[in-house]
Amino acid sequence: MKQGFYHPDSTLQFPWNSLQFGLVVFPINPFLGAVTIALAALITWGKKYQNLIKNPLNQGFAILSFLLLITTGFAQHKLEAFLGLFNLLPYFIVFTGLTSLIQTTTQLRRIAWIMICGSLPVIILGFGQLFLGWGFRFQFLWVLIDWHISPGGEPLGRMSSVLMHANTLAAYLVTIFILGLGLWLENYQLIKQQIKQSIKNQKTVDYRPFIFLTITVIANFIALVLTNSRNAWSIAILTCVAYALYQGWRLIVGGFFGVVTSVLLAAFAPTGIADFFRRFVPYFIWARLNDQMFPNRPVALMRKTQWEFAWNLTQQQPLTGWGLRSFSGLYKAKMQIDLGHPHNLFLMLSAETGLITTLLFCGLLIWILITSSQTLWKSKYLELENKTIFFSYLLAFIGWIIFNMVDVTTFDLRLSTLFWVFLGALCGVVNHYQTSQKSNIYKSDQ
Repeated sequence: MKQGFYHPDSTLQFPWNSLQFGLVVFPINPFLGAVTIALAALITWGKKYQNLIKNPLNQGFAILSFLLLITTGFAQHKLEAFLGLFNLLPYFIVFTGLTSLIQTTTQLRRIAWIMICGSLPVIILGFGQLFLGWGFRFQFLWVLIDWHISPGGEPLGRMSSVLMHANTLAAYLVTIFILGLGLWLENYQLIKQQIKQSIKNQKTVDYRPFIFLTITVIANFIALVLTNSRNAWSIAILTCVAYALYQGWRLIVGGFFGVVTSVLLAAFAPTGIADFFRRFVPYFIWARLNDQMFPNRPVALMRKTQWEFAWNLTQQQPLTGWGLRSFSGLYKAKMQIDLGHPHNLFLMLSAETGLITTLLFCGLLIWILITSSQTLWKSKYLELENKTIFFSYLLAFIGWIIFNMVDVTTFDLRLSTLFWVFLGALCGVVNHYQTSQKSNIYKSDQ
């Protein structure tokens, strides 16, 4: 945990401290956390401006920002569309700044530890909310401190903690779970090595970090289950399978597939078969998956309806879209129901900003995915002992993409900020290793 406190570039020590402080306070005080994280990115911009503007990925986000401004000019409600830019453009600035601030896997590990420790108050408040009936609203200086906990969860029966909605909490927890499980695996391997060394050298083994991570990951997983988010459940299971495959644990992979198959049969198999599996699969899991827990929902609240509506909007104005933040008003006019988004980020962007902008955004994400994968599997400069933590950030990125295919996280300050922080961290390390590789190739050619 102590490793990574100091930045490898002394000129960036203050913004690195600012980022660490922001991440520590962020879960409980998102306003103060966001301000200090943004400060870290802006200071880095001031110090590394020349490097940042030459980066092709950053240039891609600059073009994307320009296209978003153009689509705002064509929007029917320009003020709404202009306000919608604040859900995207500030985060692009933070992201690009952090790609120069975060350069090493030691920093990735430091950020992961901070995020995991910061999640503990959120989880504790969530358990209190569900099992002890905790509920309060505390607000100080408007947004400086704004805590709102609904007794019994929001919606009722689903853990939401200070993030005010169960789906929002699920998106937060699944990211923490992925990073926490990566650290747990890394420490598990470290403990095995220390045990071997202790037998030879008679040195004591420090189990405390491993025990702490074990308790935290289990608590995080239980809280994740209690959010009743099918999307988060799926991502958590896929994450466990991905880690098991990465570690070569075939027996565990088989066990996961067995459990998943049992749950799916309990939820969707014919009655005779399903009844057998429902004897040992909890009701709140299989009934949540097949929607028996919430029957007779209005058609307008179904994701299929929302996705079809968003795609129809895209087809009507494929080049410029209808303007950011336009979906909610258009959907209410058609369906007579309030809905903030169509539960798919990419369909929302295509409807509101057009296909060209959306395809560019998707292209940039694919670029990050490809370069990160290449760094993980092909780079000679990424040490074996650092690959697990790098892999965890890559999985967190993939998890975010999957989550946003059935939900939208861009409207929540906590979720958006944390996503662009860990994406900036991932890209920063990729850039560092690519630069090292190019520099080494250049030296060999001399």
